Amino acid sequence: MGSFTAPRPMKVSSTTNTSSTISGFILLGFPCSREGQLLLFGLFSVLYLLTLMGNGSIICAVRWDQRLHTPMYILLANFSFLEIWYVTSTVPNMLANFLSDTKVISFSGCFLQFYFFFSLGSTECFFLAIMAFDRYLAICRPLHYPTIMTGHLCASLVVSCWVLGFLWFPVPIIVISQMSFCGSRIIDHFLCDPGPLLALTCARAPVMEFFWMILSSLLLFIPFFCIMGSYTLVLRAVLRAPSAAGRRKAFSTCGSHLAVVSLFYGSVMVMYLSPTSEHESGMQKMVTLFYSVGTPLINPVIYSLRNKDMKCALQKFLGI
Repeated sequence: MGSFTAPRPMKVSSTTNTSSTISGFILLGFPCSREGQLLLFGLFSVLYLLTLMGNGSIICAVRWDQRLHTPMYILLANFSFLEIWYVTSTVPNMLANFLSDTKVISFSGCFLQFYFFFSLGSTECFFLAIMAFDRYLAICRPLHYPTIMTGHLCASLVVSCWVLGFLWFPVPIIVISQMSFCGSRIIDHFLCDPGPLLALTCARAPVMEFFWMILSSLLLFIPFFCIMGSYTLVLRAVLRAPSAAGRRKAFSTCGSHLAVVSLFYGSVMVMYLSPTSEHESGMQKMVTLFYSVGTPLINPVIYSLRNKDMKCALQKFLGI
């Protein structure tokens, strides 16, 4: 899905123009007492398990219920699979960090996390766009939907999302990994994020910051405009529908997806479409925590509560 070359150990320059090589960074995470760290470990362990169970249940329900073998639910199952890996790119290391006294992450481990976290996030943006496109076809082109959204096209769209997501950020991440880092190796965050990393470089890197912002903007706005365009056409078609029951069904089908889009895009745009230096570390952590841990936890609830077919399939699968 994408290739990444592990970078060399970090060069750290001191103020006396001597340099030394160290093996990693220190992720501060959420500084508090030992008891607080254990409490956070327990809390995030429960949230992680609930996320795995919620998204895993959707995958299993779609797999074993023949009625859900349609493009909409196949895309939803793939999206749930993505969410499992997205939350796994951060939470296990965060849990280990809560129990660690040193809180050190290796240099290669830091940049591998950086790569996978942003690649999976990029893939999520593309998935949200093709899920909106699927709803547009189903509601605005119902007669042509079975011939357009075939199994082959659905599979091609899924593969394209993964490939594009994992090829979007490797170049800037590799470039950042080759920079020289000065002074402190402390990252005031719970993951390796571009803002704190660029703050540790020996010299300000405005070109890289600008390039990162351009890539992030393109990644966010291209799928976002596709989503908004799709739902504008859907809304127009729904409002023209003669049946009130048909309008309610369409709104129910699209409402869950719009809620997920709003939660994810709202928090991500706040985080990455403004200069990195404008964010306080506390705000960085909370916003990142919301879209990296909160949304994968909430999404299964949103999709199951607002969709009768999914609710029935989950009840059947869970034996409720």
